[in-house]
Amino acid sequence: MNRQGTKSAKEEPNQNLDELAHRVIGAAIEVHRELGPGYLESVYEEAMAIELNNLRIGFERQLVFSVPYKDQKVGEGRIDFLVEGRLIVELKAVDKLVPIHTAQVISYLKATGCTLGLLINFNERLLRSGIQRVILS
Repeated sequence: MNRQGTKSAKEEPNQNLDELAHRVIGAAIEVHRELGPGYLESVYEEAMAIELNNLRIGFERQLVFSVPYKDQKVGEGRIDFLVEGRLIVELKAVDKLVPIHTAQVISYLKATGCTLGLLINFNERLLRSGIQRVILS
């Protein structure tokens, strides 16, 4: 897994948050094991919701948040999953993750005050190749 952040000196999340991230990655692996690559992102999102529910992991789905600019709202963003109020999970089903996908997660982390995000691309033969941890430090 790749580790990305906004500064060179990255501060790892606490053990509790790291364990939550591992559980979510396990859920994603289970979804990928069952479905494999090739579906639309919405299919993986629905399957992830089922898997997180099965694991009794709390989450909000398609969470809308305001984008501020100089103390004024200029738009909205939408997070695929906010897990237990502290972990951003952004799903993709693309040929390859590119830097704009990481930038998207970093923006979500800044907007929510969370410190850890998972960027998961289900369109990979081996899912571990499509998982990035994004740390806001």
